[in-house]
Amino acid sequence: MKKTTLAALAILFGASGAFAQDILRMGSEGAYPPYNFLNDATGELDGFERELGDEICARAELNCEWVINDWDTIIPNLVSGNYDTIMAGMSITEARMEVIAFTQNYLLPEPSAFIGLADTDVSVRDSGVIAAQSNTIQAGFVAETDADLLEFPTPDETISALRNGEADAVLADKAFLAPYVADSNGELVFLGDDVILGGGIGIGLRQSDTELRATLDAVIEEMKADGSLNVMIEKWFGADHPKF
Repeated sequence: MKKTTLAALAILFGASGAFAQDILRMGSEGAYPPYNFLNDATGELDGFERELGDEICARAELNCEWVINDWDTIIPNLVSGNYDTIMAGMSITEARMEVIAFTQNYLLPEPSAFIGLADTDVSVRDSGVIAAQSNTIQAGFVAETDADLLEFPTPDETISALRNGEADAVLADKAFLAPYVADSNGELVFLGDDVILGGGIGIGLRQSDTELRATLDAVIEEMKADGSLNVMIEKWFGADHPKF
């Protein structure tokens, strides 16, 4: 980035003390394909959110770097200053907005789904043990049903729990679960109806970073208007995924 651009950004964000550094650190989990994952060949962060985040940074003329953090501590480490944003498939919810702020959504509210073994006869909303990643909207949903919630730190652990008999079903974003079902040779199937949760997915940031939020919002709005965001969504999630 040109030094003049960096100087301008320092003035813009530094005036309120919200953002006074040349590097914008982008926090992600790296464990939730196709939203974000570690590329097996390169070991680098990959996925929809990596591509989108890089494009947002380029359009905003921000010098960004990515930081990988476990999901369970991803909000506390944002608040404490270990990075400046979260792009990790995080749904916008009222509970989270009590602690952090969000940009406008870059993914519309999308379906969550249950999967189970092909021979299961469990009514997923009324009984059984349902696995979900901890601190997610899916875990919160299961907790409000008559089923028993079994939480795990990572999404892959929920799939393992289903396969080894610890859980009767898994609830997660349908886009995350679909490849597991497709690659299971009929072992895994979708159960019941999809569930729509949350207000879409946005970039999380500290509540004090109001200027940064405005900058990121402007780029997301621009990408919605010019159609480039929809192109990325279709690339990573398929033609049938909700688009703007």
